[in-house]
Amino acid sequence: MAVQVLLVEDDAMISEALVLALSDEGFAVTPTASGEEALAALETVPAEVVLLDLMLPGIDGLTVCRELRKRGNLPVIVITARTDSQDVIAGLEAGADDYVTKPLVAGELAARIRALLRRTAPARPVHLRIADLLLHPDDESASRAGTRIHLTRTEFRLLSELAAAEGQVVTREQLLQRVWGHDYFGDTRLLDVHIRRLRRKVEPDPDAPRLVLTVRGIGYRVEPQP
Repeated sequence: MAVQVLLVEDDAMISEALVLALSDEGFAVTPTASGEEALAALETVPAEVVLLDLMLPGIDGLTVCRELRKRGNLPVIVITARTDSQDVIAGLEAGADDYVTKPLVAGELAARIRALLRRTAPARPVHLRIADLLLHPDDESASRAGTRIHLTRTEFRLLSELAAAEGQVVTREQLLQRVWGHDYFGDTRLLDVHIRRLRRKVEPDPDAPRLVLTVRGIGYRVEPQP
């Protein structure tokens, strides 16, 4: 079965070109031209990944991305015409898993989609604990004192990698390879934003983290348990 891609792009020429290019790569693409149309389409389209332009008429891409995150863990790649940090970080902060910039290259985009789907596949059934935080691979969440904490699949994979290396430093390069894939060709802003998002969810005080610690200039680690 072809992977179902929901495309949200208001530029008709770009949309048509992406549909043709991704279809040639073996994907089944459903094009939509606005945030409202995309959210409505999700009621009937069994999308496995969303390609979301940030600059949309009506509901903007950031709002659509936040709404998708409220609904679940559907993988999202945002499309932006700008490469500056603010635009990229805004998309990632809204809940996107990855980003691509225009002009788009079909082969690179297809590779990004495949890499994203590989890393968001169901996690292996290993239960891990970080201090009072328990990780649940069955629904890719965490809990503290019985209260469930919703995580995206990427956030769960990132936390699992750190928990599995308990007490050891995991370098930024290792995390990018293990979570985003050996063929990932983005930049480390992606990791920075995901760590920040993760801390907001699992740390009692995200500004003074006690679970996910930064090892300056190297990477991250979690404290070993007594």
